[in-house]
Amino acid sequence: MVQMYYDKDADLGALSGKTIAIMGYGSQGHAQALNLRDSGLNVVVGELEGSDNWKIALEHGWKPTSAAEAAKQADWIQMLVPDTVQPMVYEKEIAPNMKEGVVYGCSHGFAIHFQTVVPPATADIVMIAPKSPGHLVRSEFERGAGVPCLVAVKQDASGKAREMALAYAKGIGGTRAGVIETTFAEETETDLFGEQSVLCGGVTELVKAGFDTLVEAGYQPEIAYFECMHELKLIVDLFYRGGINYMYYSVSNTAEYGGLTRGPKIITDETRKAMKKILADITSGDFAREWIAENKAGGKKFKELEAAEHDLLIEKVGKQLRGMMPWIDAK
Repeated sequence: MVQMYYDKDADLGALSGKTIAIMGYGSQGHAQALNLRDSGLNVVVGELEGSDNWKIALEHGWKPTSAAEAAKQADWIQMLVPDTVQPMVYEKEIAPNMKEGVVYGCSHGFAIHFQTVVPPATADIVMIAPKSPGHLVRSEFERGAGVPCLVAVKQDASGKAREMALAYAKGIGGTRAGVIETTFAEETETDLFGEQSVLCGGVTELVKAGFDTLVEAGYQPEIAYFECMHELKLIVDLFYRGGINYMYYSVSNTAEYGGLTRGPKIITDETRKAMKKILADITSGDFAREWIAENKAGGKKFKELEAAEHDLLIEKVGKQLRGMMPWIDAK
């Protein structure tokens, strides 16, 4: 059975007298830093001087400093900069200034699991991963609630890593909702798989394929956009509230029967085989090596793929239609 932790299982006292350095004041960084501060813990913010996030930190009442200076002060280092930036920040700024016996924390396991960052044997290595964007971590905390989190311990040098990790989770509000125990491997590999095969890659390709099929058959692009992209939010919101059965309960019988009988013709055995191959590439480290190499080479392929997406007809049509809908915070 899954191991769950709540407020009663965590003691903020485990972090009493410790200085927590939040590295990066972005989506997660700002939320975790503010929540920890409001929980009475001692926090410093490490950010790039003059950056937009540096300016936001100042507006929030912090005195941000460099990652190197924050590391010198820290008993706990929470790495919240992007995966691709973490190795550089760690090697240049953190490692030369890190205290012995520090807690090295993160909210996604990529760099630790694939060893692009390797803290010393004297450090505790933990993960506290909120399962929501940073703005929700903050807003739920402010209203007295919290968002579910994952917790994992990779290295327990002190013998108190889990105790301190749960205290950190409590400090950001996670134990109010519930904290699920996992491993760095499980969090990293399932996160990458979900992004690639369903949430980002799979859904995007399905939407594009549906849109292209209708347009190529002679239907108006605007109508195709509404049917294959715009209305997707309605379905996802139903999933979010009550799962698959609630979605089918909420739509028409025609939609339900069509989905139940035609969905398996889209997601076939071949699709499932492709998903297994994607998972195998993740667990073997092949994807990580490819992504690391792509960044070291300057990201040429990545930039070309991004540019191609910007030129799609569905994007041009969607931008026009979203401009007709003032209730949408169009981007």
